[in-house]
Amino acid sequence: MKKTALSLALIAALGLTACQSTNTNTNSTVSQQQSQAAAFEAFSAQFIEDLWRYSPEWSQYAGYGKYDHILTVPDEQSRKNDIKFANTHLANLKQFELEKLPANLKTDYYLIENLLNEIIWSVETFKPWQWNPSNYNVAGGFAMIMNSRFDDDNSKIAKVLKRLENVPAYYAAAKANIDTPTLEYTQLAISQNKGAFSVLNKDLYTKAKTSDLSDTDKELFETRFKAATTAINDYIDFLTKLEAELVANNSARSFRIGEELYEQKFAFDIQSGYTAKQVYQKALDDKARVTAEMLKITEQLWPKYFANQTMPSEPQKAIATLINHLAVKHVKREDFVAEIKKQIPELEAFIKEKDLITLDPEKPLVVRETPDYMRGFAGASISAPGPYAKKENTYYNVTPLDNMTDEQAESYLREYNHWILQILNIHEAIPGHYTQLVYSNESPSLIKSILGNGAMIEGWAVYTERMMLEEGYGNFEPEMWLMYYKWNLRVICNTILDYQIQVEGISKEQGLDLLMSGAFQERAEAEGKWRRATLSQVQLTSYYTGYREIYDFREAQKAKQGNQFDLKAFHEEFLSYGSAPVKYIRELME
Repeated sequence: MKKTALSLALIAALGLTACQSTNTNTNSTVSQQQSQAAAFEAFSAQFIEDLWRYSPEWSQYAGYGKYDHILTVPDEQSRKNDIKFANTHLANLKQFELEKLPANLKTDYYLIENLLNEIIWSVETFKPWQWNPSNYNVAGGFAMIMNSRFDDDNSKIAKVLKRLENVPAYYAAAKANIDTPTLEYTQLAISQNKGAFSVLNKDLYTKAKTSDLSDTDKELFETRFKAATTAINDYIDFLTKLEAELVANNSARSFRIGEELYEQKFAFDIQSGYTAKQVYQKALDDKARVTAEMLKITEQLWPKYFANQTMPSEPQKAIATLINHLAVKHVKREDFVAEIKKQIPELEAFIKEKDLITLDPEKPLVVRETPDYMRGFAGASISAPGPYAKKENTYYNVTPLDNMTDEQAESYLREYNHWILQILNIHEAIPGHYTQLVYSNESPSLIKSILGNGAMIEGWAVYTERMMLEEGYGNFEPEMWLMYYKWNLRVICNTILDYQIQVEGISKEQGLDLLMSGAFQERAEAEGKWRRATLSQVQLTSYYTGYREIYDFREAQKAKQGNQFDLKAFHEEFLSYGSAPVKYIRELME
């Protein structure tokens, strides 16, 4: 067998530990740990390089750059390659003695192991490649090439030319893979692939024709560009016919995955110390607690807004009445995106004034309208650069309300009213997702940055909402706290909704009632959340699970350290470990 540099490093390091018998036990242990650590770091570095070759699309999102021109064809052979990749690296990983690794590297070990096992589970058990047509969309990769701030147009076009080559084969494989999809994912795939033409458009074609490509390559670009657009249109036509058949024959796969698959996916995705069912029970308890806090504030504010009106005896009705009264304070629909842009500097100023965390002025945050190919899933999101492209822009994607009716827009704006819009910006931007992902890219462990844990990422964003209010953002205004609790109740109900949909099989009517009556949400928001819950599994639980773990950990540290507790130091140390699962960060910090 040919020995790679990695395998030689493993043999040398692992063999070294057997040659320490003449040393004292203490020195032997230290030497073994050092050799294991060196070998594991060599393994990790090689693993990352192998990961990028195995998944060039992922490497592009990480900002690696070397494989941006490659588009993987998602056919049967690629799935065989997935399994081979996972099994090979699992075998290498198991050569390490976990108890001899330093704590920081143990975390990396667990993250790599979780990823490899999840790859196998996804291909062989979960099989979204069969029933989720929205998995197949080439637009994102091309958009990232063209949006780069560090390549000139000629370099970008050269990459696009190479990447275009596999587009027809890509969509041919997609059509071959699809077998009894869900109706919801089919409809999403149609919408988002239509949005692909916002990237593969006349502007791109014109740039290629006026670039420094040779005449031969310009002809090749034209050929491949036409073939790619034809392939996308063929895929859209294929899905449109399939959608009609699914509806006519009532033959679509259910979007509900059931308890067994749900618990398995929760374990892989969230990496919590709890099961999905345990988190669900915690969410039910917190729903009752938060509702009680909202009632207290309602009793406090009722005379201010309803001096001549008796407060309803039913708590839910009283709280809802006050929220509905306050919710009319919101921006105009045409000012929605502009208002978000205006608030970002205000959040930065508050962070600096209170000295809550260090912000990097050299890492830009750009508020933009959500690109067409990304619309239809979330109204606001962050697109952050990976650890290899740290200086690229982070985009705050905000979907304008242009396509809504007046009634829909008013409902949406009442949901994202004067107070909640500020909380949304804390969550998505500063010091939420944007700030955390900037720190994650600076983590000394690439593994922790690359294999980011969704519950930690979302949990941090939710944690910052409460932390900012506790530090005085909003001047402790009871209206702001009421709306915060309403927003937090939404996070809690995300977990309840997701579990009840996927495991308990509640109806749409029951789901909307949970969100509108139980969490005081507007119909437009509740409808959007129901749709999102039919297009994902487990992800909606990540917000609450991560938040609960982070907040509980911070409170434990405050109790332990007393007057020595430094909030800024806690934040910066917590974020220094990249996007690792909270349970591992807690172990490292303790």
